[in-house]
Amino acid sequence: MENNNLLHLIGLAKKAGRLEAGEEPVGMVCRAQDARLILLASDAAASTARRALHFAQEGKCLSIRLPFSKDQLGRAVGRTSCAIAAMTDIGFASAVAGKLAASDPDAYGGTAEKLKLKAKRAAERHKAAEEKRAAGEQRAAAEKKVSAKRKVSAEKTAPPKSEGRKTSRGGAVQSPRSPAGQNARRRIAAKKNPYSGSRPVKRGKGSFRSKGSS
Repeated sequence: MENNNLLHLIGLAKKAGRLEAGEEPVGMVCRAQDARLILLASDAAASTARRALHFAQEGKCLSIRLPFSKDQLGRAVGRTSCAIAAMTDIGFASAVAGKLAASDPDAYGGTAEKLKLKAKRAAERHKAAEEKRAAGEQRAAAEKKVSAKRKVSAEKTAPPKSEGRKTSRGGAVQSPRSPAGQNARRRIAAKKNPYSGSRPVKRGKGSFRSKGSS
């Protein structure tokens, strides 16, 4: 019964995408240092066992020999036969080693303790990362709230916009009674009637009309 539960757990890891089966996939995850525990079938060949040891050294992970044959391990992972597999999730790896240690502490106790410690450290790192992310979100929300309050306060204390006053080209407000305002009015009047400010020309002396003309 215990063996069936253990094989079921290995199958769940496979379905969850946390287990790779076969020498080539195992070698790839070990080279990428994504493997957490290498599983070796009880009747795996000596050459496969040597490769498993090499993969474990390369991936800096642990390796155990299961009390299951290649056929049993294969059926658990959805294959006809499987001699070697690798778990990429520390939670699944620790659970499998823990179940093996419960049935055979001498053979699997040390591996189970190491994986349990690694799982604990991984959980602590995950918790710290989550707390850091939550703190960042709270800080961003607080800064956004303060910025909104400052904007509202600035709008309330801002002077009212001037209406009905003309501005110069530089943007300064011109008073209608100021010299600049008077000059502006003169320029506007000159454009409407260019001769409004000129003196009338008298006939007679100084006139451009000839004396003989009437």
